[in-house]
Amino acid sequence: MKIASVEPFILHLPLTSESISDSTHSITHWGVVGTKIVTTDGLVGYGFTGTHAHLPSDRLITACIRDCYAPLLVGEDASDHARLWTKLARNPALQWVGRAGITHLALAAVDVALWDLAAKKAGRPLWAYLGGARTKGVEAYNTDIGWLSFRLETLLAGAAKAVEADGFTRLKIKVGHDDPNTDIARLAAVRKRVGPAVRIAIDGNGKWDLATCQRFCAQARDLDIYWFEEPLWYDDVAGHAALARSTAIPIALGEQLYTADAFSAFIGAGAVAYVQPDVTRLGGVTEYIQVADLAHAHRLPVVPHAGEMSQVHVHLSYWHPASTILEYIPWIKDHFEEPIQVRDGVYRRPELPGASTTILEESFTRFGKSIG
Repeated sequence: MKIASVEPFILHLPLTSESISDSTHSITHWGVVGTKIVTTDGLVGYGFTGTHAHLPSDRLITACIRDCYAPLLVGEDASDHARLWTKLARNPALQWVGRAGITHLALAAVDVALWDLAAKKAGRPLWAYLGGARTKGVEAYNTDIGWLSFRLETLLAGAAKAVEADGFTRLKIKVGHDDPNTDIARLAAVRKRVGPAVRIAIDGNGKWDLATCQRFCAQARDLDIYWFEEPLWYDDVAGHAALARSTAIPIALGEQLYTADAFSAFIGAGAVAYVQPDVTRLGGVTEYIQVADLAHAHRLPVVPHAGEMSQVHVHLSYWHPASTILEYIPWIKDHFEEPIQVRDGVYRRPELPGASTTILEESFTRFGKSIG
């Protein structure tokens, strides 16, 4: 299974709403930025990272794939994905300028494509190729109903529909207003609307400082919050540890962490209760498995962040023993040969060979951007 070509791509795909905002970001499209890897026997693997559809920075990722990684990959055996990960991640020149950021996002795309190829070569879905499913169902939590930019009536209508019509028993609501009392009022209204049985998580996207988070958590004590995700600046290990000691609300984080070492620091400090790795931010499936195993060794649950909108993570969640819950954001699902599907709040298990990353040709035609 020799690698014949490495072909980067950029897609900018529209959201399910005209635009959304959390406490830190506002976007109208989701970037699917990655690569096709074609082998000499005709197999094609697809891998990608997720971005804010900012074309100049997306082109930095594809340039890294095209100019730095492709020359190291062409002619190699694609089935040697562990060795190839090390060859790229530990390349002296690239390690000097990378280890996170653009080089790691590019590495994620390449690594996912190699795992997609391996599973396709074996004729099995990725979860089966890795060793088989260990659970009958992975629960979905719906994030797409809870954006900070939604008016209260929209938030309540979306939460009610997700629970009453779509069968979700888990929701995530964004927080991070300049006045945290606004968030308390919104959460109280959602709790009243959906009732006590629905599990509600919240996500601050790194907006507040420690003192604000501590006051907020004290006020939210009676709202039965399942976890508080990214309450503080993403790299603040000490702050998250202090918050974890001061509140009964569990802390979740990980979508902005690039390496297994970063996760190790948070876990070692007792700063996280729900570990949220993402194949698009880490170095793909290879490093994701390292993080998931690390969390499992500390008896911490793994709840992936859906940067790839759960196309890959549904496989990993069915397979890995630390995972029972997975984020649901349906922005890009209809652009894949085998899109994610949730029924009655539970993910359907993928069945086609590969990692569910094969993109429809029509989507390349309609939404593809020049890599420059």
